[in-house]
Amino acid sequence: MTDKIAEYLGGFSPEGITLFLSAMPVSELRGAIPWATFMLNMSWTEALGWSILGNILPVPFILLLMDPVQNTLRKVPLFDRFFEWLFARTRCKGAMIEKYRAVGLAFFVAVPLPITGAWTGSIAAFLFGIRFIPAFVAVSLGVVMAGIIVTLACQGFIGFWDISQKFH
Repeated sequence: MTDKIAEYLGGFSPEGITLFLSAMPVSELRGAIPWATFMLNMSWTEALGWSILGNILPVPFILLLMDPVQNTLRKVPLFDRFFEWLFARTRCKGAMIEKYRAVGLAFFVAVPLPITGAWTGSIAAFLFGIRFIPAFVAVSLGVVMAGIIVTLACQGFIGFWDISQKFH
């Protein structure tokens, strides 16, 4: 999916593509950092910086608008079913957040796996009643930690790739 999105953004700068990919709910920085590093040939520092910025950009909007948006859309049965599914899935994954609140939220977002990023963390903060400032800080810290983990993994892969090329 990241490939298709990046293909549509072909006319944009590498920074713009990275920012956009990291702001998207599916790819977030978990997809943006490898794409920027390997496909756009960005330095790891640029990829990390633009990805963190892009991944944090939607967080305040999600935290502030989740309640009014879901209240309005729940009047339509299709959207009501979607929000029931989304909230049930988020609650299921959010035991750590429920127990440790903002600290748990930060570590939840920091795990660089699908369904644990800034978007889901912001929705979980709403569901578990974490106030805006602690939620924003926790999600932002989680994004930074996830970005560092993904960047280190990419750099490890690059190092391995360089070494393996020397033996061929």
